[in-house]
Amino acid sequence: MIHATVNSAATYDIQADKSGFIGEINGQEFRIDALRDGNKFHILWNGRSYNAELLSMDMASKTIIIKVGKTEYPVVLKDRFDDLLKSLGMEGAGTPKVSEVKAPMPGMVLNILVEDGQEVDKDQPLVILEAMKMENVIKSPIQGIIRKVEVSKGVAVEKNTILISFVNS
Repeated sequence: MIHATVNSAATYDIQADKSGFIGEINGQEFRIDALRDGNKFHILWNGRSYNAELLSMDMASKTIIIKVGKTEYPVVLKDRFDDLLKSLGMEGAGTPKVSEVKAPMPGMVLNILVEDGQEVDKDQPLVILEAMKMENVIKSPIQGIIRKVEVSKGVAVEKNTILISFVNS
């Protein structure tokens, strides 16, 4: 059984066979005919035709983004193990909680690529740090919101100096 939450609102309980095209959604039987081309799908369901695309998949947060027609839908998927962790009060165990990004080495802040309050994606460049005559791109370890840029352009920093802090979620 998979619990799918779409747009942080509608929740669906899905039980499907190995193909994923036959099963039940909230107790109602379904059968989907689909053709796949990479991350794109052409789906026939309940007599209607849909074009869908898997835009992204984050295994750590179990979140996918699906585009159906011109609309994007974030979908969070939870399984029986997630339910077990929740029942034991351990929901989110194993998910990294990052509140700040520190300088990995001493250097000079050449450029700041984000600003306070900006939403960033995992691996998005945040700061360019020059160290030993090399430019190092410091990337975001998480998807989140920048609480504060803690340094300024042109400032020398020591190893472990906080460069960016995130809003705690």
